[in-house]
Amino acid sequence: MAMFCVGVCGGLAVAFYGIRPNGFTVICSSFKATSRARLRLYRHCSSSKSRLGIGQQVVSRLQRANAKYEHFLQRRFPCFYVLYSTFTKGFQLFFQDAKEVKMIKTRMLTNSVKVQDLTYRDMEKLRQFRRDMIKAIPLLLIAIPPFANYLVFVLMYLFPRQLLIRHFWTPQQQTEFQGMNHSHRAQHHWAVLKGLESAGSHVKDSRLLDLCNKVQSGIHPNISDIQAIRDLFSGSPLGIKRMNADQMRQLCPLFFLTPRLPTPMIATRLNSHGIELLQLDRALSRHGLHQLDDSELRQACYVRGLDSGSLNIDQCLEWLSQWLQFSSRLKESEVSLLVHSMVLLSTNYPKPYQH
Repeated sequence: MAMFCVGVCGGLAVAFYGIRPNGFTVICSSFKATSRARLRLYRHCSSSKSRLGIGQQVVSRLQRANAKYEHFLQRRFPCFYVLYSTFTKGFQLFFQDAKEVKMIKTRMLTNSVKVQDLTYRDMEKLRQFRRDMIKAIPLLLIAIPPFANYLVFVLMYLFPRQLLIRHFWTPQQQTEFQGMNHSHRAQHHWAVLKGLESAGSHVKDSRLLDLCNKVQSGIHPNISDIQAIRDLFSGSPLGIKRMNADQMRQLCPLFFLTPRLPTPMIATRLNSHGIELLQLDRALSRHGLHQLDDSELRQACYVRGLDSGSLNIDQCLEWLSQWLQFSSRLKESEVSLLVHSMVLLSTNYPKPYQH
């Protein structure tokens, strides 16, 4: 029993105090071991700090070299520098938008938020990013084969409006291309009005014919003139999925959609874009026009069919206020009237109203 107690006590002494049963201490050994561990830790920390310092030096040197390179391009090749800086900033803006879209999608999944319940800016961000990605896909497919990236650069330089997304346009190109795109869709306004006039003769409603005659004669219609014909656009022959194929194809350029698709696909796409625009209007009404900056205000008018680049901010604000006053009363079944109003309310603005 005594031997057992001695053994246990000796084991505890070694474990806790570093003392052997025979009375010989090992404190010095423990101190030496601890010193070695501290020395290894110090060396590790020192090497980590030195590596971190080297990394910072490398990054700093790369930044200085890049700044010198940009200064060289700006001084010797100013035209190329504009393209270089535009592409650099474009990639930064694109990845920033992608990050914001990811955050919006995450919030939607986490909080079970539907698209129509998003804020106006989040909804507009998703809409625009989706359009950008659809436009970028063909260029990405062309770049897949080996050495095809050189062809891609040539195509991007020759056809920036058709191939590049808005992030890679210069401010001058954004203004110019937006005007060109609006001119393209404005070429179809007359055909849309003629199609409405033809439909008015079929339904034998003088209100629709009078409205078409007003717009064709250069008069900007009142909101009450359009609201008076709401009931005609929820069924045949002016419902979004019931109108004739020619009228559908004339409406496609309003959303920059291709008309070279089967009629059922065109009807589905027009209906989808029209409902999306109606949901944007509802979100914008909740958001408030006074919350928009000038660029957002012009973009909102442009999306709804107006050539906002040729108008001042007060005119854009007036027109968008009228648009929201009209669209806030529409149902999803009347989305065809919303789409046609992109022509009715934009063709003659800001020409005088009829008194």
